[in-house]
Amino acid sequence: MEGVGDGGASAAAALNQRRLELSKLFQYYLDKTTPHALYRWIGTVGLALLYALRVYYVQGFYVVTYGLGIYILNLLIGFLSPLVDPELEPSDGAMLPTKGSDEFKPFIRRLPEFKFWYAITKAFCVAFVMTFFSIFDVPVFWPILLCYWVVLFILTMRRQITHMIRYKYIPFNLGKQKYSGKRPSGSGSSTRD
Repeated sequence: MEGVGDGGASAAAALNQRRLELSKLFQYYLDKTTPHALYRWIGTVGLALLYALRVYYVQGFYVVTYGLGIYILNLLIGFLSPLVDPELEPSDGAMLPTKGSDEFKPFIRRLPEFKFWYAITKAFCVAFVMTFFSIFDVPVFWPILLCYWVVLFILTMRRQITHMIRYKYIPFNLGKQKYSGKRPSGSGSSTRD
């Protein structure tokens, strides 16, 4: 009688082992995409277009799309916000400079770019799968949802831009800073032997 339960336990262990292997394989390929930001975002834009075509084709799932928009707006706020908000918590560590004489400290995001991309991509995948189940197709007058979302976006972005101006930070990397100081005067060209 003891052998009856052992078969189920070994099947569960084999299933857990297979799930762990698949998880490691997925993480391996996810790690390989890390340096290829442009290609990752192109893939996500393609997925977003596929989702938009699906919603347009079935003429529904507007509540799912509204929820997706709210979620993406929330992610965008995290992406544009500093890790340590000087308004909420003064810190002894790295902070944004508040005066012109303060030392430059790099902008550290609350939500890093890779996690931002990954969360948006997962959100579009989940929303796309939801469009295949009619239970999520709640009848609603979509122009009202669109107006709500636009108003929410404008109010949120105005607040975020005001915060950026107040604490003088730019959440985007504009490239390496180039200095255009005086060039040393001397011979017009240098020759090497």
